[in-house]
Amino acid sequence: MRIAYYPGCSLDTTGVEFRLSTAFCANQLGLDLWEVPGWNCCGASSAHSTDQLLSLALPARNLAIAEKEGLDMAVPCAACYSRFKTVEAEVRQDEKVQQDVAQVIDMDYRATNNTRSLLEVFVEQVGLDKIEAAVKKPLSGLKVACYYGCYLVRPPKLGHFDRAEDPESMDHLIVKLGGTPVEWPHKTECCGAGMITLSPEDGLPLTYEILRAAQLCGADCLATACPMCLMNLDLHQESVNKKYKADFNLPVFYFTELMALTFGAEPKEIGLDKHFVNSLPLLAGIGKKETA
Repeated sequence: MRIAYYPGCSLDTTGVEFRLSTAFCANQLGLDLWEVPGWNCCGASSAHSTDQLLSLALPARNLAIAEKEGLDMAVPCAACYSRFKTVEAEVRQDEKVQQDVAQVIDMDYRATNNTRSLLEVFVEQVGLDKIEAAVKKPLSGLKVACYYGCYLVRPPKLGHFDRAEDPESMDHLIVKLGGTPVEWPHKTECCGAGMITLSPEDGLPLTYEILRAAQLCGADCLATACPMCLMNLDLHQESVNKKYKADFNLPVFYFTELMALTFGAEPKEIGLDKHFVNSLPLLAGIGKKETA
């Protein structure tokens, strides 16, 4: 299976573990990720507050390159995914927008291809049965809080692949990997990543509530599909612990990291040693049958 692949800025920097684990999983599952040549930043977090046409043109250029190849686009980052889905919808709905965008990027783009979250690609296109068949070391006994965040399934009008209020695709994936997804109420609540650097007094409480909810529901760890969410929930646990006199020690994984581990990857091979919260003690039981 071949699909265009947009890694985005994070997967070369703070989210390099996402890139490494994605490449490992794609190789194991026969997924051909065609990285968009000369890809550019999608403009998330800034362009849409600066200039509306710019905010559409930036993701559109990447999609136009994939469209020329007749390929749908796989996007790992939830923020990038949201920007891609936005321009996709705008161009389909308004011919004037399509013309303006095409003029800015100096190439035709008619949104004949589809933007797909990387989670959607693995779960719905590669398929859960194929993923389950590749598992060598199941997540036996591991309780996982699947965290989808703000962008991955919202707003519903953009035609996202899962339910906006109670998504389940990652939960189904964890089951196929041998783990246990916990029932918890904060699957799609904001973690505060977009504000915590400039306004920690506003961002840290949101981060605290996510971690608190996961811990109260018995999770051993969290799984996410967003590099901003992972960086925030992983990096700022120490700050949250200090502020709230808490004792959080919850490893946070990309869903692709958990997939790769069950497929036989070594932790350092996919960048797990780069995380702030040490996950290695928790991972010691991967592949072993639950004894309880």
